[in-house]
Amino acid sequence: MTSKIYEVRFHGRGGQGAWTASLLLAQAGLKEKKNIQSFPAFGPERAGAPITAYTRISDEKIQLHSSIYEPDAVVVLDPTLLGPAVAEGIHKGTKLIVNTGESAKAIRERLGLKDVETWTVDATELAIELLGRPITNTAMLGTVVRATGVVKLDSLMAVVKERFEGKISELNVELVKKAYEEARKG
Repeated sequence: MTSKIYEVRFHGRGGQGAWTASLLLAQAGLKEKKNIQSFPAFGPERAGAPITAYTRISDEKIQLHSSIYEPDAVVVLDPTLLGPAVAEGIHKGTKLIVNTGESAKAIRERLGLKDVETWTVDATELAIELLGRPITNTAMLGTVVRATGVVKLDSLMAVVKERFEGKISELNVELVKKAYEEARKG
């Protein structure tokens, strides 16, 4: 990563852990002595309503205090959210990271995107297999690290281990690793 600010936008639904994912990614950056920001964007919505969360990571001080309009990475925790809001601000350098069993090509076509590096992982399947629940945030973070290299995998696993307790901690660390390994670039 250069001294440029790396900006990530997460799309999820209330209760899926998008904001937690944003925060964990930022904390992994902090472990690496980077400057970070993590913040959600939602109102009084209830569980299941679409939300966005944002992370900035930089080697230098971050002086921005706005939403992220042209993200370096867009992470979609829930594939039912694929639509105009996800595609907004995506440019040729953006990495699109989607929880889906579909091909990267199919995702780009659905969003009307060309020349956008797209990564997919079936995070829902992995989460159900390991956690017994469709909570995809830690799986998606494993894929984010694989696709972007914005933080080290060890840093992410350390903050995931700190965030959760006991068996849940171990399972989430395993989920991060498995998603990292199974992420597909298309």
